[in-house]
Amino acid sequence: MEAQRALVRQVGDRVRESQEALVEGLVQDIRAQIGALDQEAAARSLLEASITENVVAAINFLRQGIDPDQLEAPTAALAYARVLAQRDVPQSALIRAYRIGHQRFLDHTFALLDDLPAADRVPVCVELVRLSGQFIDLFCEQVGRTYERERDRWVASRSGVRQRWVTDLLGGGPVDRAAAARALRYPLDAVHLACTLWPATRMTSFDLVAAVDDVRAHAVSALRARAALVVPTDEYEARLWLALPGPPNAPASPPGSASSSASASASASASASAPGYLGAPEGSPLHAAFGRPGAGLGGFRTSARQAARIREILGTRLGSGAAAAPLWVHYDQAAPVALMAGDLPAVRDFVTSTLGALASAGAREAVLRDTLRIFLDRHRGHAATARAMSLHRNSVQYRVHRATALLPRGERDLADDFNVRAALLAVHWLGEAVLATGS
Repeated sequence: MEAQRALVRQVGDRVRESQEALVEGLVQDIRAQIGALDQEAAARSLLEASITENVVAAINFLRQGIDPDQLEAPTAALAYARVLAQRDVPQSALIRAYRIGHQRFLDHTFALLDDLPAADRVPVCVELVRLSGQFIDLFCEQVGRTYERERDRWVASRSGVRQRWVTDLLGGGPVDRAAAARALRYPLDAVHLACTLWPATRMTSFDLVAAVDDVRAHAVSALRARAALVVPTDEYEARLWLALPGPPNAPASPPGSASSSASASASASASASAPGYLGAPEGSPLHAAFGRPGAGLGGFRTSARQAARIREILGTRLGSGAAAAPLWVHYDQAAPVALMAGDLPAVRDFVTSTLGALASAGAREAVLRDTLRIFLDRHRGHAATARAMSLHRNSVQYRVHRATALLPRGERDLADDFNVRAALLAVHWLGEAVLATGS
């Protein structure tokens, strides 16, 4: 028995050496096989943290011979279960992820036993199946209980009730609009501007609620909104809808402009093109992603979907090492990137093939890319670019010349600059995630 335990510890040591590859494969498998868990960047990050801590716990269980009764699910695993409960993701998806993890862990472990004598291999495999079965059953029980407690608490709360109505409204199926409007105390026949809010710095859930409420008050005042609806997505994020002033069929006027303060907002046809820009209140600790204004239930859904895409883009940008200062971004500022950002490898291929050496990750290339992007955005005006960047005109000319020289075909690539502009915009919003690797 002692010899068998020693072999199990040896296997645990081997798994620890290949832990990174195991975690990476598990994340990919679970996202590919369970669509409900393939969510936006913040939730994916928590999924990866949960998987990492679970794998570490499993390795320690094998190496140290921990009593199963003393096992406790890691903090990240319990936090992820609570987030899924708040987001109305079925518990079955969470438990299935653990079953997939169990199977892949065994496959990975068995592959490390090829050099063991045949006489040792079979009993070790049997022991690994027994121990891993104990481990996964206990963890499923603990995260399941956490999920159920959080689900009961969330649904019983007013925020949970609001979220259930909003989930139904965003689902695209039939819904009792009048009942939803009454339950939410929010006019669904308005022109809506949707926004997703999340912390730019570490903060407690209490501080997040207070910060979101500050944004709500600022937005209502700045846009003279008829009403506002705040619905927490989970304890790390919230959605905000603003019912803009005036009836849905009123003449269009961009919210936040001088005229919007005195006139009604966009109509159903014109609202899609209204910018809806809203500046961040001074000192706001939150990131914000805005959709376009849209009329009626369709606008309610579309604006929220656009805000979610911008939130995804900012999550990618921040995850690639960009500055964590609060960012308030509207859909129109990054709409082309929002349409392409669902396939980062394809965007990276496009960027690197279009920009050539200018797609390198160095600081010099970053400065040159920004200058060329602003230069092209200002219709190739050196003076306008100099004003925008607070540079001397000669500095702009020098940078544009250097940036152009790094393009695959030099100046010829700017004869029809659509692809170059699109690639520069993609790098601006998605950061190093779409730059050349290994540079």
